[in-house]
Amino acid sequence: MQEYSQIVIEFVRQNHWWALPIVFLLAFGESLAFLSLFIPAWALLVAIGALINASGLVFWPIWLAAAAGASVGDWVSYWFGFHFKDRIAHMWPLSRHPDMLPRGHAFMEKWGIPGIFVGRFFGPLRATVPLIAGILEMDYWKFQIANVLSAMLWAYVLLAFGDFGFGLMKWFR
Repeated sequence: MQEYSQIVIEFVRQNHWWALPIVFLLAFGESLAFLSLFIPAWALLVAIGALINASGLVFWPIWLAAAAGASVGDWVSYWFGFHFKDRIAHMWPLSRHPDMLPRGHAFMEKWGIPGIFVGRFFGPLRATVPLIAGILEMDYWKFQIANVLSAMLWAYVLLAFGDFGFGLMKWFR
């Protein structure tokens, strides 16, 4: 296992320029309505957080790429909800899960702007909260401010958790 870890770490060191676009795309996919239901990118982002420290990469540019990807994914989802409103319920995969939109709608009615922060950290909500915010025509700028700030927090937590977890593993050896 130690040898495999060294191979992965060395590969990351030699190909560090790929870190930013890969992290951006993973966070984008994780935050985009529909697509996020199929991409468990949060686990990959935690793993990348562990590789940051081990491979000597700088944390902040990778964090910024993850936050930007998550923000753009939610912005696209908001736009999609704003423009397609009622037709979304008839689109796959929501047509197969008719309870998701009403539950998300009730969640957004109850929580509003703080719901964007809460939803960012829970899988099925992460996929539907921005979509529903668009359907409900939540104020664009309020949504965007909550979107960007919650994306920054989410990206930091995932990447730092991986970095911290890797540090703990080294400490307990």
